[in-house]
Amino acid sequence: VQLQASGGGVVQAGDSARLSCTGSGGLTLSSYYMGWFRQVPGKEREFVAAIIWNDGSADYADSVKGRFTISRDNAKNTMYLQMNSLEADDTAVYYCAGRIWPEYRSRLSDDYDYWGQGTLVTVSS
Repeated sequence: VQLQASGGGVVQAGDSARLSCTGSGGLTLSSYYMGWFRQVPGKEREFVAAIIWNDGSADYADSVKGRFTISRDNAKNTMYLQMNSLEADDTAVYYCAGRIWPEYRSRLSDDYDYWGQGTLVTVSS
């Protein structure tokens, strides 16, 4: 049972990138409240966005609102994070995470039960 994040890399400021998070080993993402977090070395893990799978309603951190879009594809058991207008401050390791209570929002990393391995996004200016 695991989550796997992918899609990171090096991009220029102002460019876009899309991250993916796929469940495997029997982990069906629709059973969880799914989110994205990011972390910079020396800092705490930071909430980015999350989605209620059933109705697609999303929650965003103020720092990414209007630039990032979280979405899901039930058939592919995959969650996405579309990141537009990337800035140098968006440079971080991005993690996807799942919370057992699919209808209850949370921005706290401690509330999430499953984590992907992280994918590094580097935005060069």
